[in-house]
Amino acid sequence: MRFGWLTLSLSPSPEEDADRIEQQIEQVRFAERLGFGDVWLTEHYFTGESVYNDALLFAAAVAMRTERIRIGFAVVQLPFHHPVRLAVQLALLDNLSRGRIDVGVGKGTIYNEHEFVGHGLRSDDSRERMEEAVDFIGRLWSGGPVTYSGKYFQVQVPELRPRPVQLPHLPLWRSVISPASFSECGRLGVPILTAPLPVRGSRSDGRPTRRDSMPAGMTRRPKHACWRRVRCGATFTSPNPMRRRRTSYRLCCCGPAPI
Repeated sequence: MRFGWLTLSLSPSPEEDADRIEQQIEQVRFAERLGFGDVWLTEHYFTGESVYNDALLFAAAVAMRTERIRIGFAVVQLPFHHPVRLAVQLALLDNLSRGRIDVGVGKGTIYNEHEFVGHGLRSDDSRERMEEAVDFIGRLWSGGPVTYSGKYFQVQVPELRPRPVQLPHLPLWRSVISPASFSECGRLGVPILTAPLPVRGSRSDGRPTRRDSMPAGMTRRPKHACWRRVRCGATFTSPNPMRRRRTSYRLCCCGPAPI
């Protein structure tokens, strides 16, 4: 059995950001010494919910200060990245880490609409942008010249350099929540990143749980341990000024968990 660690470091104030970032690096190094197999980095902006914000740049620092632990993204929010630059950055990270990179991708969450606004976007077309980017990046990692003509990107790329160390390409995971997303990933044979669902049964209002609403024969297989299983500490309200709904959280040993 292998154990991994999902980081979601909350920094309560800008004055503490630098110390929290350094603490995260030291915690990853400590996790490696303890024998953890992988660490998963999150990508959030503007509120301190993920203090290093830029998970790609932070992963480079982690790669330089570790030797064995695998470094994953849970997840890279694809609408915020140009696929050519992202493909190059991830390939470089794979070289710097000597093939220790796992790539989880997602479309971003509608509850963090402020992140889209801060990047000059809105979440309405985030799924389309993600699907186009995934297709484009896969072609870039396959090698050779790539001409891509999509709805959001029209690009001619002579060749991707450097090439990823891991062949035929970096491990790619999709973040899924809805039954439709599970069906799509099952049809395409794409590995998934997700948290365990509630136990089978009904809610107090009589509606089925999400596990009951999933397609028959499909179950969630989380890549990392789920923080929803451990809850401790005090609650706090999300500081995000543009959330579509206010969300209360309970602090746990693995980060903030919604309640």
